[in-house]
Amino acid sequence: MMNHSKFIMIAMLLALVFMTQATKEESLIIDDENLDTENMEAPTLEPEQQVFLRTSRFLAQKPQATKITCDKNPRLCRAKGSPGPDCCKKKCVNVMSDNMNCGLCGKKCKYSEICCKGKCVNPRSDKKHCGSCGNKCMKGNVCMHGMCSYAT
Repeated sequence: MMNHSKFIMIAMLLALVFMTQATKEESLIIDDENLDTENMEAPTLEPEQQVFLRTSRFLAQKPQATKITCDKNPRLCRAKGSPGPDCCKKKCVNVMSDNMNCGLCGKKCKYSEICCKGKCVNPRSDKKHCGSCGNKCMKGNVCMHGMCSYAT
């Protein structure tokens, strides 16, 4: 008959064997007839035999930092190096010059237009923004093909 403490010790050894087998392909043979449980010490393992607990790859991943967006903190858009002082769809933009948010969020300029001072204009024909924003043609001149007083 096997007493209770001997049974627990054998169960612990078997558990150790199964955990060791998961990391190493060697097996351990236990001779329970000659097992001296009273003078038994915990087995010492070589570094390559030590059992390492497995963790889920999801638990092992580092938590990702949450991205702070301007919809929750509008001051981000006024910080140095920001693309613009206005927040549109969680992005900092300048509604005075952004072609996708011209004058207000979501207002897109047409393909041939650019955003100048919050208005969509055609730089090929606009006298106040001829060729680029703020390039004003002199009095009496016209803007054609993005140039003032283009010779025909």
